[in-house]
Amino acid sequence: MKLYVNIEKQLGDFYLKSSFETENEIFAMLGPSGCGKSLTLKCIAGIETPDRGRIVLGEKVLFDSEKKINLKPQMRNIGFLFQDYALFPKMTVKENILLAASDKEYACGFKERFCLQDVWDSYPGEISGGESQRTALARMLAVKPEVLLFDEPFSALDNYLSTRLEHEILDITQVFKGPVVFVSHDRNEVYRLASRIAVMDEGELIDIQEKHDFFDAPKNLASSRLTGCKNNSSVIIKNDKIMATDWGVSIYLKDILIPKETLYIGYRAHYFEYLGKEFKKGDNIISCRQERIIEDTFSVIICFRNIDNTVKSENSLLTWEIEKDLYDENEDDIRNSVFGLRIRPEKLMFFGK
Repeated sequence: MKLYVNIEKQLGDFYLKSSFETENEIFAMLGPSGCGKSLTLKCIAGIETPDRGRIVLGEKVLFDSEKKINLKPQMRNIGFLFQDYALFPKMTVKENILLAASDKEYACGFKERFCLQDVWDSYPGEISGGESQRTALARMLAVKPEVLLFDEPFSALDNYLSTRLEHEILDITQVFKGPVVFVSHDRNEVYRLASRIAVMDEGELIDIQEKHDFFDAPKNLASSRLTGCKNNSSVIIKNDKIMATDWGVSIYLKDILIPKETLYIGYRAHYFEYLGKEFKKGDNIISCRQERIIEDTFSVIICFRNIDNTVKSENSLLTWEIEKDLYDENEDDIRNSVFGLRIRPEKLMFFGK
């Protein structure tokens, strides 16, 4: 079953423009807080009303501004998992799950499926976070939905609970035959769960790609940053070289085609090649002095600047991420010396904006 969405909505100075199609897959919207992801889901579910556009699920028109069609939420047959689960506090687990279900016997089957027997007659304030998760999932599925919407379901959870919920969602979506729309600000979540990804940037849905294409070759600067690319620079193109103006380094691009619309480049933090403190200056080489060293769980992050760069911009502070073993072997040089890093030109990403 296909879900078609093409809507626009204005809220004060904020303007939403969201357009996509998805069919029998997990489609993810990735973007920062306040960019319009959750508002898009609420428009699909009928909680919010767009100013114009169409929303169609299969052959059923849910919303059409020109034809003045706007089905009520209960007529749309959509399962919605909210960030905070939105359980009714004065209803038991059983009552929450059965509330909107037309087939009560079917809905009661989720008691065993989600291991809710011990809390079936308890209220939301009396159950754990994990039990609240499962109750919300059961309520969502009890209505036999044709589409599932997940609104940042992991945002308020600790690592253990978010992992459990992620497994639950994967189990559900493996057997669910309709479209699934998942929104998040976390690139790792969408990478693990989604098959196709779009970026929501300042109210507009852009750069829709298959998951692996999206991370390998984001189409614009906003997408690059959301995929975790920490190093970006504006560029000046000169034949087979480019000058990364924010980084203060010239990069030689032998046999690499530079798109005509290129204005920026991106480079991932783990692609740098370490040259140590005995290195020769030249194209593709940065003379580095660390400004901050951050120990992460399984890696070390070094924030540094090019000592030959006279530009001080937001992007002139670069990030290099390495394994702890390499850092431990070279800690003294990295901390106390000027060291060389080489940019691998084949790993550059090119953006028009």
